[in-house]
Amino acid sequence: MCESPTRPRRAVLRDSLGVGVAVGASGVAFGGTAVAGGLSVAQACALSLLAFTGASQFALVAAVAAGGNPLPGAVGALLLGSRNALYGLRIGPLLGLDTPARRLGAAQFVIDETTAVTIAQPDRRSARLGFGATAATLFVLWNATTLAGALGATALGDPSRYGLDVAGPACFLALLWPQVRGARERYWVAGLAVLVALATSPVLPSGVPILLATLAVPAVLVVRRTGGVTSTRRDAEEARR
Repeated sequence: MCESPTRPRRAVLRDSLGVGVAVGASGVAFGGTAVAGGLSVAQACALSLLAFTGASQFALVAAVAAGGNPLPGAVGALLLGSRNALYGLRIGPLLGLDTPARRLGAAQFVIDETTAVTIAQPDRRSARLGFGATAATLFVLWNATTLAGALGATALGDPSRYGLDVAGPACFLALLWPQVRGARERYWVAGLAVLVALATSPVLPSGVPILLATLAVPAVLVVRRTGGVTSTRRDAEEARR
C-alpha cells in the first residue's frame, strides 16, 4: 500500500461515527418491519445480531411478509449478502490483517458502510481506525434500534390494522428503487416486475415470485449500461469515419 499523509484521528472518528449513527438509527425500521411481517421480537433481534447486513435482512423479511416459505427468502438474502465477499477482497489489503483469526473476525463487519469509510482513508492506520469505529458504532446501534423497533411494533398489535403488513416488500423495493434513476427505466422495472410476478405466482410457492420480480431492477440496469456502451462505441466509430 502506498504511503500517504496520515489523516487526523479526530477526522476519521468523526466520519465513522457520523455514518454509524445515521445508518444505525434505521434499525428501528427493520425491527418494526420484521415484526409486522410475521417475525417475533427474538427472531428480528437474532437476524440483526447474526446477519448484520440490512439489505439481506429486508429481503428475508419481504419474503416472509408476502406469506412465502422462509427458504426462498433466505436464498435471496444470501445472494444479496454475497456482495460483501467482493468488498472483502477490496478492503482486505487496505486493512492488512495478518492472521486468519483477525480476517475471520473482521468478515462479520464487512458491509456497505464500513467499506465506504475504509476505502476513503489515505493510509493503513486510518483505514483500520475507520473500519473498526464504523463497525462498532453501527453494530451496537443497529441491534439496539432493531430491538426498539420490534418492541414498538409489538405494542401496536395486529399490523394489518395499520397497513404495516406490506412494510417488508415496500422497504425492500425502496432499497432497490434509487438505483433506477430514469423515469422510462422505472416504468420498465415496474412493468417487468408485474409480469414476472403474475406469470410465476400460479406455479411457484408463495414468496418466490416477489424475489424473482426484484430481478427486474438489475435486468433493466444491465440493459441500460449495455445500451449506453453500445451507443458510445457507435458514436466513436462514426466520429472516426
